[in-house]
Amino acid sequence: MKKRILTILSGIYFIAVITYSYGAVNNKNNTGYEEGIHNIKHIIIIVQENRSFDSYFGTFPGADGIPMKNGVPTISILDPYTQKYIKPYVDHLDANKGGLNGPESFIRDVDHGKMDGFIEESHIPDVMGYHIESDIPNYWAYAKNFVLQDHMFESVSSCSFPSHLFLVSCWSATSRTPDKPMSFTGTLSPTYPSKNNPEPFGWTDLTYLLNKNNVSWVCYLDNEGNNLVNKVLIDWNILPGFIDVHQDHQIDNIKNIKDYFIAAKKGILPAVCWIFPNVKNSEHPPYLVSRGQSYVTEIINAVMKSPDWKSTAIFLTWDDWGGLYDHVVPPGVDTLGYGIRVPGLVISPYAKKGYIDHQILSFDAYAKFIEDDFCHEERLNPKTDGRPDSRPDVREDMSILGNLVQDFDFSQKPEHPLILPVHPKTTLIN
Repeated sequence: MKKRILTILSGIYFIAVITYSYGAVNNKNNTGYEEGIHNIKHIIIIVQENRSFDSYFGTFPGADGIPMKNGVPTISILDPYTQKYIKPYVDHLDANKGGLNGPESFIRDVDHGKMDGFIEESHIPDVMGYHIESDIPNYWAYAKNFVLQDHMFESVSSCSFPSHLFLVSCWSATSRTPDKPMSFTGTLSPTYPSKNNPEPFGWTDLTYLLNKNNVSWVCYLDNEGNNLVNKVLIDWNILPGFIDVHQDHQIDNIKNIKDYFIAAKKGILPAVCWIFPNVKNSEHPPYLVSRGQSYVTEIINAVMKSPDWKSTAIFLTWDDWGGLYDHVVPPGVDTLGYGIRVPGLVISPYAKKGYIDHQILSFDAYAKFIEDDFCHEERLNPKTDGRPDSRPDVREDMSILGNLVQDFDFSQKPEHPLILPVHPKTTLIN
């Protein structure tokens, strides 16, 4: 009898354990721990222009910033035009001159790993200047309260245009027959869209996978009028040039930024969105740092006030280094990249608070995160994604590339919004 009772009790205990375990795996609790990456229902990628990591976060505590001793930089670069050595220095100017940033400039700036060609290439010592917390208090506030990535490299060793192509497709390529995806070859100098050739990008971009998996996406453009400085340049607004965007009848997903603010307020943001600035708001030298910071703050405040905040991840970065000094040698991954380091921030209620991510990252990590979250870990892979092209590698699966999941703690209590002043007090000099 005792044996029978024990057997029954053991059975009840076994069922209880199984039931509890199943519930722990499949039920959401207040932290959302069990859902992991799938707690993120909205990914917002904000892309600004032409700033190196050292130029914005070179003195951020704990980051791999400008080498210092007693607060003084220990490195200097020869100015070949004055024969003087120039150390990195605090530059409070709101409008910086910046430098050159094409593929040839990358080679000269890096100078076989010496990282000493910046002044010679750009002809001005301005490229050695850097901003401090009091210049860009909102950007530093995001870094202190969320995640700062100090090894985020531009995906490609070139300028804005191929960089933006990598942002949405993990490749930059060219072909004389764009309607044949297998005809493309990788390049640092892709073909610009034109009246006669409006869709020169025939290889597969990320929107193809999103559409295939019924994932909503929008590209928001900060267009304020017909004046060139009030528009998003064609270098940055690249999705209309992809053939598959048209084939999938998704060209209407390119919208004005006004629609972003409406969607955020209503809590109907798409699963994935890219946001590109107009020239004045871009921070591209010589346009104002302060204006760009205010523009970005307004975008982030909008989602923080939104019902969607609790399930959002914001990835904020700058598309290339803009000729500005950085001391870290970029790792090589293939013939096209990586480029020089740029700032990277992760802002989310699940982002680790005050965390500095030292992983090697590039914009390919954004695609990887999107694919893992929304596309069942499917990659932009010509062998598997159903739309073959001639890309030589699958950038998202490179062993050197870190994983953005490391920047989140889905077991933590979700962080409250951090609403910042759109026009903060700064030490910038106009």
